[in-house]
Amino acid sequence: MIDLTGIELIVIGGSAGGIKAITEVLKPLPKDFPVPIVIVLHRLKNVPSTLQSVIQYHTLLLVKEADEKETIKPRCAYIAPANYHLLIEKDKTFALDYSEVVKYSRPSIDITFECVANVYGNKALGILLTGANSDGASGLLLMKLKGAKCYAQDPKSAEVSTMPQSAIDIGATDELIALNRIGLLLKQAALKIS
Repeated sequence: MIDLTGIELIVIGGSAGGIKAITEVLKPLPKDFPVPIVIVLHRLKNVPSTLQSVIQYHTLLLVKEADEKETIKPRCAYIAPANYHLLIEKDKTFALDYSEVVKYSRPSIDITFECVANVYGNKALGILLTGANSDGASGLLLMKLKGAKCYAQDPKSAEVSTMPQSAIDIGATDELIALNRIGLLLKQAALKIS
């Protein structure tokens, strides 16, 4: 069961099958959903992207690519820009980083999850969705060690099970949730704290 009491940030990572999965997670959420959401999806580099508009079509939240030095606000879903690692600073603003790829990816889910662990600690909630490599697993584990609530999509409901299974294998998850339940549980949890 998801509990948003005291949670200041939700961070979600995914790769192969991730666009479909993230739209399903966001679809049930109300426009006034109180916790900001940061989304890191593996993306194609150096090609025009319709990711923001595709996700926006499926949610009432404001969807935007994270900008350098932007302050994180509720009722928004922020997407890591293509070809940049998305960092979160101590003042809860974004920083974009063009350093080396991590696990063949930039943006790296692990890098963002590690920033969230260090900045938000037990005031964060992490979710790892479908994907074809292990990116995100070690970052989710660090979040868990810092007291965050950590979930993975049930691999049985994942288009590609490698990513959530990697988190399960290293003990980074508190619970597995079927994809069609994640958004509904977030919505119910938000109603309890409003």
